[in-house]
Amino acid sequence: MKKFFQTISNIWKIEDLRIRIGITFLFVLIYRFGSFVVLPGINPDALTALHAQTAGGLMALLDMFSGGAFSNASIFALGIMPYISASIIVQLLGMAIPYFQKLQKEGESGRNKLNQITRYLTVAILLFQGPSYLANLQVQMAQAGQMISLGFNSFTIVSTIILCAGSMFVMWLGERITDKGIGNGISFIIMIGIIARLPEALIQEFMSRLNDAGGGLVLFLAEIVVLILVFAAAIALVQATRNIPVQYAKRMVGNRQYGGMRQYIPLKVNAANVMPIIFAQAIMFIPVAIIGFTSDGGNWFTRNFTDNNTFWYNLVFALLIIVFTYFYTAIIINPQQMAEYLKRDNGFIPGVKPGKKTADYIDSVMSRITLPGSIFLAIVAILPAFARLFGVSQGFAQFFGGTSLLILVGVILDTLQQIEGHLKMRHYDGFFDNGMKIKGRYGASAY
Repeated sequence: MKKFFQTISNIWKIEDLRIRIGITFLFVLIYRFGSFVVLPGINPDALTALHAQTAGGLMALLDMFSGGAFSNASIFALGIMPYISASIIVQLLGMAIPYFQKLQKEGESGRNKLNQITRYLTVAILLFQGPSYLANLQVQMAQAGQMISLGFNSFTIVSTIILCAGSMFVMWLGERITDKGIGNGISFIIMIGIIARLPEALIQEFMSRLNDAGGGLVLFLAEIVVLILVFAAAIALVQATRNIPVQYAKRMVGNRQYGGMRQYIPLKVNAANVMPIIFAQAIMFIPVAIIGFTSDGGNWFTRNFTDNNTFWYNLVFALLIIVFTYFYTAIIINPQQMAEYLKRDNGFIPGVKPGKKTADYIDSVMSRITLPGSIFLAIVAILPAFARLFGVSQGFAQFFGGTSLLILVGVILDTLQQIEGHLKMRHYDGFFDNGMKIKGRYGASAY
């Protein structure tokens, strides 16, 4: 405990870090405040049916990503997921269309152009999702006795514009957190929405178990223990690495000779971190956007792909995660570039020829370690469905795995790593006395 308070004191002494944390906190307050600002013309007392609709199934997960803004009919109701969907589309286009491949290789200017295209595509998605959200809102409010008029009228146009502007503003907040705050802005926004639902879910689960006859409190304590174990497993998954030994050849620097030095290339078992699960989740939201608002729920496809507890939903979800893990790993890990860097620095992998052979070796190692990493990631992602089989409430089950848990773990570790880096640069102790290193998204420690 003394170490913890000493670290907090050291953080407060660093002016730049103190300002960044303060800016991040301010932006989070703005985001949470906007989550409760209801669309003009909507009576908050008539949202009971919408709250009931988002209490379970895929709609509950969608509401969690928006931090409750979806069920509040807030100006931020569409949240950050349209931007995530647009990012997925642009990255997929980068794999298939030469123009986008060219932009990816143009450095900073190419990234700026891709970011601009992503924003335009986000607006296009929002213009589609806005009226869909309003159509669902009309159905839910009608059950509470209040009617809203849809169609090509002023209410629909104004509300769609407000929803689009709200999501774009949330995206802007995320970018400002990345630039001016403590980083990882988009992921941080999603994490805040998830954390906002945790206290309520925990209290509801405790009260429901307390009312159970025959050991309800014991079951609740057992759930907490399992939750901690799953949390620890998720941390291990995010931080797991496979080291490849690298030998550096002898070379002369001035009058001194260096050589025989062995280092390691740390390759992450799950190099893509939480991005595959976010991508897969965005794809699984498509049935909700297309048919979930208007279908009567009677057909097989609607029943199985708008409920995240069904077998077919979880099977497709797991397969998408495995595919996206390989896809995203291929984007962020370039074996050819790593081989070129080794060759340029007079380094080589023992027993492997420099150049193409080294690139092929690194690629084969990445392929082998990515498979178990992707399978483990998929298993963690569908754990909430298993928790539901054991009677855990829908809201609390989301924290037993899935997108919620992995985003929490990934973003928290990344944030701690950045804070640790600021402390180490100014010669302060980090979070641990025993030399333990905090590893973030790409496995690099803070020092």
